[in-house]
Amino acid sequence: MTGSLFAELKRRKVVKVGAVYLVAAWLAVQAASIGFPAFDAPPWALRVFILVLLLGFPIVVVLTWVLDVTPEGVRLETSPVGNKRVIGVAIGLAALGVAWYYLGQPSVRPGQSVVDTAKPAAKPAPAVDNKSIAVLAFTDLSPKHDQDYFSDGMSEEILNALAQVRDLRVAGRTSSFYYKGRNEDLRTIGKALGVAHVLEGSVRTQGNKVRITAQLIRSTDGIHLWSKQYDGDLSDVFKLQDQIARAIVDELQPVLEGQQKSRLVTQATNSPEAYQLYLRAAEVLSKRDYTRAADAIAWSEKALALDPNFVRAQSQLALLQAVVNLRDPNHIAEAERHARAAMAKDPNLAQPVYVMGIALRSARDYVGSRPYLDRAVQLAPHDASAHMYLAQWLLVAGYTKQGIEEMDRALALDPMLPNAANWRAYQYLYAGDVESAQALFERTESLGLSLAKPGLGEVALAKGQVQEARKLIALSPQIRLVSCGDPSPTKFDTLLAGTLGGDAAAQARALQIIDDCVGTKPAEIPAWVVASLVRLKQYPRALDLMRSRTNDDAGVGFRLWSPEGAPLRTLPGFADVSEGWGLVDAWEKYGAPDLCTRVAARQYRCH
Repeated sequence: MTGSLFAELKRRKVVKVGAVYLVAAWLAVQAASIGFPAFDAPPWALRVFILVLLLGFPIVVVLTWVLDVTPEGVRLETSPVGNKRVIGVAIGLAALGVAWYYLGQPSVRPGQSVVDTAKPAAKPAPAVDNKSIAVLAFTDLSPKHDQDYFSDGMSEEILNALAQVRDLRVAGRTSSFYYKGRNEDLRTIGKALGVAHVLEGSVRTQGNKVRITAQLIRSTDGIHLWSKQYDGDLSDVFKLQDQIARAIVDELQPVLEGQQKSRLVTQATNSPEAYQLYLRAAEVLSKRDYTRAADAIAWSEKALALDPNFVRAQSQLALLQAVVNLRDPNHIAEAERHARAAMAKDPNLAQPVYVMGIALRSARDYVGSRPYLDRAVQLAPHDASAHMYLAQWLLVAGYTKQGIEEMDRALALDPMLPNAANWRAYQYLYAGDVESAQALFERTESLGLSLAKPGLGEVALAKGQVQEARKLIALSPQIRLVSCGDPSPTKFDTLLAGTLGGDAAAQARALQIIDDCVGTKPAEIPAWVVASLVRLKQYPRALDLMRSRTNDDAGVGFRLWSPEGAPLRTLPGFADVSEGWGLVDAWEKYGAPDLCTRVAARQYRCH
């Protein structure tokens, strides 16, 4: 019976047709595996194509069996028993094909890959959103190469405009600008920043003329999607920026809302000179260049004199006063004044709102500060700085768990945001994760943050490397920011020799330096005085000095909740300091901090 069936299969050319079909199907799958990705077909398309070919095989077999091609034409075979057998085999083959597709080959099963079935396999990287982009710092091609601040400003304006599009994920400014001058492969940059596209370009200014060249590159394969050149006068820069942003939006097709449908980059000022001054000041702000704080303030004030309605210049001036112009004793009052003026001009601008939060926190009004910081995050959910300043409030107020979560949000938006990475590194250090802390401090150092040096010193101290710790902590700009007492430049070496592993004589010399400083009755107690007293285990005195204003309340405050701050939290004087700083007001409104328990109205027991 078997022999006669096989002979009949050969006579009706079923074997020949089946073999030809399998070869043709195999070739088709090879071609599709190359062609489908080239046309950006979704992954499931190839799987469906394979399944159709599998199901087609038994259909071809059945049709070849039951239909016979003769010189008189196509006729239907009349062997019902044989037909039933072949049809049964065909159905069996189809069932086996479907079972193989769904159960036997996880590499092609919809929604699952081979690595998914292996328990020890690493978690696959999340898919990169196609509507994502990093805007790199544009290159300065001006004849004298002295317009770096202007080329940076052009790319930052485009980045900020795109970041307002809610349907578009834009890598943070610091992370994108980190690659400036590094000549990294754009595919590497895209992978590092988790974006599908990268925008790079150059700016050339000569006299009143400006030329911007921009290229949009797909980061997965480095293919240039377009390259365009934009020419105009300095008075046209906002229009040119809008044209570039519009070209990107046309390519990525995000959903636009409200005014974005007509314009992405607004005309911030009608004065090209005011805009140039604004960009000069922005460079100082982004680098936290304390040595040029006075210049940045002067440029910003001149920009406002040229255009009193230049709200972004006023907002930036407020932030400069809050975080850069620290030597001026009136800098917080000035920050608040300019922040309020900027908010009155544009209530939807997030920057002056979080500056108000910083200013009120610096004035120890924690209850008044918090709503501004919350509001800033609501206004600009993709602004990493807004999340960072809210996280700082939480960490200083003792809400460590929430503060870490908020700081992680800031770093998710901009992994290279130096100050956010620096604050997060300290939390790793306090949790005993020295390696993670060191990695983050090293990242902030590579980004040029001067505050990274003392952080690396703390890591060295945790590893028992006292000499290295002294050397690194001595490089802290905070030490020399508010100097008092002995003017000798070597006094800090003496101070650290006594406070970090020094003997009794060295500790006495360190205490003398502290006494000299406090004896001058400075307007603000230097943060290094409080930190030194804590290291010398002079806890009651450290707490007593904290009643006065310090030059860095935030830097002093978050250390209260560290392991070295534990002895301070158990002293009776801690309640008075918490009350004087305004922390108790915050706890009454937002709940007890992580390490404290509320025992009565305005009374907390901390451990």
